[in-house]
Amino acid sequence: MSVVSLQEALSEEEFGGKAVQLGAALRARLTVPPGFALSVRQVNEIAAGQPEAVARVRGLLEQVGPSVAVRSSAVGEDSANASFAGQHLTALAVRTQEGLVEAVKQVWASGRTEAALGYRRKMGRMDEPRVAVVVQRLVAAECAGVLFSCDPLTGADERVIEATWGLGEAVVAGLVTPDRYRISREGHILERSAGDKDVAILPLPEGGTKEVAVAPERVHALCLDDARLQALHALATRCEAHFGGRQDLEFAFVGEDLYLLQRRAVTRVG
Repeated sequence: MSVVSLQEALSEEEFGGKAVQLGAALRARLTVPPGFALSVRQVNEIAAGQPEAVARVRGLLEQVGPSVAVRSSAVGEDSANASFAGQHLTALAVRTQEGLVEAVKQVWASGRTEAALGYRRKMGRMDEPRVAVVVQRLVAAECAGVLFSCDPLTGADERVIEATWGLGEAVVAGLVTPDRYRISREGHILERSAGDKDVAILPLPEGGTKEVAVAPERVHALCLDDARLQALHALATRCEAHFGGRQDLEFAFVGEDLYLLQRRAVTRVG
């Protein structure tokens, strides 16, 4: 199979680590936005410009759109031993068939940059990159961020959360100093530190994203209240119970609705 729903992405050799992890989260009935996985073979054929491969992805936008995120799901990515976070391209707010095909090509190419290949060598992987792709409904987040179910610097047994206004890519790209929160394993809030969130990344109606200035009164206002923090604590607890081990999660909120965007194991502490 070349294109399957995320729930059907079972083989990491075909669909990569990210797609398989998201599929497992969907089967566990976690609130993951729906989407599809494109196999390594399918992505290679699209990158080569094969018309039959391009035709196979027609209709995906209508099924999961109107706006999607296109992310890499390379074999070995988001595994227990390596996280390629930040190494591969993510295309956000893709709204056209032509844009989807071009995004898949760009994701394929990003797996072959010198930075990505250097990371592979560092991880002891000398083989040719095999890049599958996740096409997933874009969540137009009011706020978003990352959650570690242990402190990634000290290993302390507590949840550490960083969040900002808009899409979480502002945190990943280092555009803002995010809010920081710490929650004990029992669910007690240990720390709330307001960040400096003067920029937000928002999706555009015509496709793509834009950096916009945050209103002055929101720059240092906390974006996660008690209800959102407890929802994140519950999500981390569910992921630990279902998948085992320490969790590295990416999340988004629309109102009080919480979405799990990515899940991987914490591969390194300190």
